[in-house]
Amino acid sequence: MSNIHSQDNIEALKKQAMALISQMTLEEKVSQTLNWAKAIDRLDIKAYNWWNEALHGVARAGVATVFPQAITMAATFDEDLIEEVADTISTEGRAKYNYQQKYNDTDIYKGLTFWSPNVNIFRDPRWGRGHETFGEDPYLTSRMGVRFINGIQQEDNGVLKAAACAKHFAVHSGPEDIRHEFNAEVSQQDLRETYLPAFEACVKEAHVEAVMGAYNRTNGEPCCGHKQLLGDILRKEWGFTGHVVSDCWAIRDFHQGHKVTKDAFESVSLAMNNGCDLNCGNLFECLVEAVEKGMVEESRLDEAICNLYVTRMKLGILGEQKPSKYDALGVMDIDTPQAKALNLKASKEGMVLLKNDGLLPLDKKKYKTIGVIGPNANNRRCLVGNYEGTASEYVTLLEGIKAAVADDARVLFSDGCHLFKDKVEELGTSNDREAELLSICDASDVIILCMGLDSGLEGEEGDQGNAYASGDKPNLNLPGIQQKVIDMVVATAKPVVLVLVAGSALALTKSSQEVGAFLYAGYPGAQGGNAVASILFGEHSPEGKLPITFYKTTEELPEFTDYSMKGRTYRYMTQEALYPFGYGLSYTDFEITNAKISTDTISSEDVTVELDITNSGDYDGAQTIQVYIKLNKEGTPNPQLKAFKKVRLKKGESNHVKLTLESDAFALYNEEGIKVINEGDYTVYVGISQPDTRSISLLGKKPVEFKLKA
Repeated sequence: MSNIHSQDNIEALKKQAMALISQMTLEEKVSQTLNWAKAIDRLDIKAYNWWNEALHGVARAGVATVFPQAITMAATFDEDLIEEVADTISTEGRAKYNYQQKYNDTDIYKGLTFWSPNVNIFRDPRWGRGHETFGEDPYLTSRMGVRFINGIQQEDNGVLKAAACAKHFAVHSGPEDIRHEFNAEVSQQDLRETYLPAFEACVKEAHVEAVMGAYNRTNGEPCCGHKQLLGDILRKEWGFTGHVVSDCWAIRDFHQGHKVTKDAFESVSLAMNNGCDLNCGNLFECLVEAVEKGMVEESRLDEAICNLYVTRMKLGILGEQKPSKYDALGVMDIDTPQAKALNLKASKEGMVLLKNDGLLPLDKKKYKTIGVIGPNANNRRCLVGNYEGTASEYVTLLEGIKAAVADDARVLFSDGCHLFKDKVEELGTSNDREAELLSICDASDVIILCMGLDSGLEGEEGDQGNAYASGDKPNLNLPGIQQKVIDMVVATAKPVVLVLVAGSALALTKSSQEVGAFLYAGYPGAQGGNAVASILFGEHSPEGKLPITFYKTTEELPEFTDYSMKGRTYRYMTQEALYPFGYGLSYTDFEITNAKISTDTISSEDVTVELDITNSGDYDGAQTIQVYIKLNKEGTPNPQLKAFKKVRLKKGESNHVKLTLESDAFALYNEEGIKVINEGDYTVYVGISQPDTRSISLLGKKPVEFKLKA
């Protein structure tokens, strides 16, 4: 543990904080528990707004690097990359803060406390906010979450560059339209096996400064005032020393939506007494009267402010001013050429090639006329997802393709159809681009279809302009007449590449069978067009892996409101996926040889897996070694990801890779929510995918298997 997070340092900061708090009136204290904390001039305490966002770049405060959306960065399976991205985000955040302070700008989105990452589990592809997460797997989410926090919470001379927040705690993944009254019922086994591991890693490993409660109830208790979650688990069991913030206006839901309290005073008392320190919203103003009525002890209020002040002191923006290298950051450190290059790199790494019958990469010399068709071809919004900043440059797919081919080929374009309506022009008839798109198909040597969604279709309940109002998808079908357009283009018998721009899985069984190549681009960030073009024309070999499962149909999904993990995600599904979690193709080929494991017996000792990997194909590229573990007993999860490593190799190059499995990797939670290593036979699978039949069929490769006994 770094010195800044040591118990001694925290105790010293608490002492300084309590010295300030002891001089405050009750009204002054309460003013510090709202996200727009007021200035207390006589104590030299500045106004501070806690609410800031940095999901994939500094958001909502002007120009910043707009990286790929979180789900797309998860597809990189690259821990080092995501830490580098987060480090860049916090540099830009600190640079913005410095100039904002210089001009006395303490508005919302102008602080150093970033309410990111979102480490909820993407358990259902209909959830509108799933693209904010790192996918459906607790282990991948844990690793990416920890490294993102490490990047945000860089430190120098005892000063944090910025503070991260793990959200939304816990058991939260839709439906969006009923989140203010919804009760997520979950077994202790699923709670521990699926919904809590990423939060635990963020707290114990990354020392995240903040945890945000969720809107919903979990097993009857509202999450922002949940005794088991906030008190028993977060504070006592995990030893969390940071602060807890409510989701925005979630505390008023206690009496208005959840009906577990009768009025605002009971709601703020429940939240504060069970461990919520900071209210995003204004309801904590009622704490003055709640304390006076004896509903909340003033000592608990003092504790909450102390937790908040310790974070501000670690950031060097309250109390003793420690100089750090972050003081020199300014406007020239934002949107730099280096950040742009990193953004493009992240975008390229996050592209997942799902199908290729030999059509890709496209030869610019062979295809002299390229038809680019689809509502996402020239759509800036589909690049960035939600909780986004403002980029100084957006490169759409059409623009990236045009720049890549330059004078080598003619590019013809039609949006083909509206993203979700049946016509582009309001006064037109249905399918009003049919003649245009068919004429482009006639004239083109190859068609690039750019279909999918954007954050106007999947996002948060209440998002402005969200076409589905709730933010969730009603089903897994392409909206509007997109599928009809795909069918029309495929029927022309021209070579077709489908590029899907979306933050979630869609049921594209028919389309994927008919097109020559299928690239899942996620929400690729402001440089997305350049990244897509680099994959399509072979400048970069695709290397992304799916952080989610692509299902074949909507009908096979359990009820959206059912939080049991039975039948959900690759870990518990019984049917075959269209495209499985962990799957992704490359232009080059990789061979694994000399794989070995350090033991055949599971004990308290770590288990080591070693192998040699060779790039035996014709392109430089990268591959993700994946290790899955299965307890061979009925009623246990499918093989689960427990280690992975990104390996980058030039063509012909080999590397020796070593991965470590801690003994905990073999443990499962029982029905009481207790972690145990069960006696029995285990299989460890080592390869470039899951060991499921669909992945093996698609790749033509089986993982290496090792048998172990406990």
